[in-house]
Amino acid sequence: MHPETPEEGLTLDELFAGRNVDISAILDRLKSVAADCGLPFGVRTMTYNSRRAQEAGKWAESQNQGEAFHMAVFKAYFADGLNIAKIPVLVELAESVGLKGVEEVLSKGAFKDAVDSDWRYSRRCGVKAVPTFAAKGRMVVGAQPYNVLEELVKGEP
Repeated sequence: MHPETPEEGLTLDELFAGRNVDISAILDRLKSVAADCGLPFGVRTMTYNSRRAQEAGKWAESQNQGEAFHMAVFKAYFADGLNIAKIPVLVELAESVGLKGVEEVLSKGAFKDAVDSDWRYSRRCGVKAVPTFAAKGRMVVGAQPYNVLEELVKGEP
């Protein structure tokens, strides 16, 4: 959700500069939630622009490989620390799930409008961070354990 992030990325210190946040505590919490969900999570020091990955993800969805591609990108970003703004990284990830042609899709901007539409919708809904979960007029921001999401869906406090 940081479209201003340059292709080479930013350190987490740069991303959170001027804000009173404990980056280590945030990362420890994310690692714990990821472990509870059986998701990979490595040592992160950088954040990268995800715009191209989002466009590639929309394309992968159109090829019935969305879930596999999204999981590959998740692991690449959160566990392996790869720069998902780089086309060669996205090509490798797409090929790892059996998809060919992502470089052409990205160069043509074939899914740019679809991602722009998603961004406009998320802004209208008040989404300011990812992940954000919404149900029954309420939102929960950030990686959450199952019971929190269950309470959200059920409409419990």
